[in-house]
Amino acid sequence: MRDLLLGREPADYDVATSATPRQVMSVFAETYAVGAQFGVVLVPLKVLGQPQAEGHIEVATFRSDGAYADGRHPDSVTYSTSAQHDVERRDFTINGMLLDPLSANPNTPHGELFDYVGGVADLHRGLVRTIGRPERRFTEDKLRMMRAVRFAARFHYAIDPATMTAIRGLAAQIDRVSAERQRDELCKMLLEGSARRAFTLLSTSGLLRQVLPEMDAMRGVEQPPQFHPEGDVFAHTLLLLDKLPSRPSLTLAWGALLHDVGKPATFRRAPDRIRFDGHVEIGVRVAEEVLTRLRFSSRQREQIVSLVANHMRFADVRHMKDSTFKRFIRLDNFEEHLELHRLDCLASHGKLDLYDYTRDRMSAVPEEEVHPEPLLNGRELIAAGFRPGPQFAEILTAVEDAQLDGEIGTRPEALAFAKRIFPR
Repeated sequence: MRDLLLGREPADYDVATSATPRQVMSVFAETYAVGAQFGVVLVPLKVLGQPQAEGHIEVATFRSDGAYADGRHPDSVTYSTSAQHDVERRDFTINGMLLDPLSANPNTPHGELFDYVGGVADLHRGLVRTIGRPERRFTEDKLRMMRAVRFAARFHYAIDPATMTAIRGLAAQIDRVSAERQRDELCKMLLEGSARRAFTLLSTSGLLRQVLPEMDAMRGVEQPPQFHPEGDVFAHTLLLLDKLPSRPSLTLAWGALLHDVGKPATFRRAPDRIRFDGHVEIGVRVAEEVLTRLRFSSRQREQIVSLVANHMRFADVRHMKDSTFKRFIRLDNFEEHLELHRLDCLASHGKLDLYDYTRDRMSAVPEEEVHPEPLLNGRELIAAGFRPGPQFAEILTAVEDAQLDGEIGTRPEALAFAKRIFPR
């Protein structure tokens, strides 16, 4: 309902009804009672006249909730025939409006609107406000505090003062929300197009120091103005988030968020300027800790950590040997590394000379020179009299470097090179 009133195409539709789960399940040929104890049944789209469609419609029975001992699920539910009772247990007014599609007519093409909580007025005012007392709504599910921030950022709304006061008072309790649920909200904030505003609100609400203390530590950490006229590390990171493309990949977004996470621990005011010696190495360790805590997959974690680990290497790109440069651009998903460097520059000094140089140099190197066929393998080294052992990896790496640098190009040249550099 909210998206329709905002002139947006809804991503999905949920149904609320006075019918009990048993009654809902008796109507359709196929259903899934994923939350029947809470009155929730899933109906696949394929049984609703869309045989090729994926997904489902969530059908929830009108209900009132009991206490929330676990801070997420009600201890008990009471089914109701009252739509108003059902709405009054929901989170925010802008999410509490109902629509009766069966009453659609030329005057109300979407159907009759039922608004018991002032959601329409809050949409017009641009306000995120809880239904009822905010303390109660947040005590029922602490994640709603992060959702308030996300909705405010996504729609460019303000958070109702009483709602914000409650968030600040309860922010420390967000740790009762599972790491996975926190992660999913943070991911949505990064990917929905208003990441800078979302993380600004997380900071002002007190939630950031709870869910991402490593980022909160960036606030007030000065940077050398000749390279970072935009301000401290936190300001730089927010500005970089603001420059993310409209639909960034998850790994690029998190790489942008964490690329300078090692700076607070390495801040040093040297005689010549502010320095952050070793911030990349520290940043890799901290990023690994954050991503592990938030239960990211190993593949996602590897790519994000790689973005943090390599984001400063562009400073040396003009002086890289061919072999070093080719190995650099062979990093998995190198386009993300390049894009993070571009965003990093735009969020600081604004110079893109190294970005342009890297692009030009990449275009001048044929793919077969970036990933050439190996000239030697372990069996050939053994046949040449080398004793198998850990040194094999060193030999083969040195041979490949010489190949990438154009020093050798044939198997005999590679074997002669190995014998010369690594006497048997």
